[in-house]
Amino acid sequence: MRSRLLLQLVPVLLLSLALADAAALAAELNPRVRMQTSHGDIVLELYPEKAPVTVANFLRYVENGAYDGTRFHRVVRGFVIQGGGFDGDFGRVVTRPPIRNEADNGLRNLVGTISMARTPDPNSATSQFFINLKDNAPLDHRGRMPSEWGYAVFGRVLEGMEAVRKIGNLPTGPGGPFRREVPREAALIVKATLLQ
Repeated sequence: MRSRLLLQLVPVLLLSLALADAAALAAELNPRVRMQTSHGDIVLELYPEKAPVTVANFLRYVENGAYDGTRFHRVVRGFVIQGGGFDGDFGRVVTRPPIRNEADNGLRNLVGTISMARTPDPNSATSQFFINLKDNAPLDHRGRMPSEWGYAVFGRVLEGMEAVRKIGNLPTGPGGPFRREVPREAALIVKATLLQ
């Protein structure tokens, strides 16, 4: 009886192991980007299966060096840190045309996830992104109306949440063209690199 039960469990165990191996392999194949910042390194894991357009767009900016020397220009304590749009002197990053919003991909704006920033037009994201400092359910996709569309999550912080939190805790005020929410101490992305 016992040996018969073991024989019945063997296929289930083998299938479970195969699925676990497939999931691990898929995670290993996800692109990773290292952002060397003035407050420590941040390693991002991106999700091209869930957000192919967004990941391809982000990686083009990384590979072209567009994020090198830029700043996190917006910090809202306990909410998000935002960057990718301005250099250290508040000059604008040269952007490509806006991309389609993929916020309906099932991913949620949870603490440590990276999403695309945009204007009120859901399909207006270009180079700017933000990292969530907390679970931000109001930023998730809720419907097809522009006000319900949400912000497209396309990856997460794999390493370096301590650097994200350091930036998120910087005192803010006016700076460049902004009246508020600019870190008083510059939070720079020194270099962004695709890891092989």
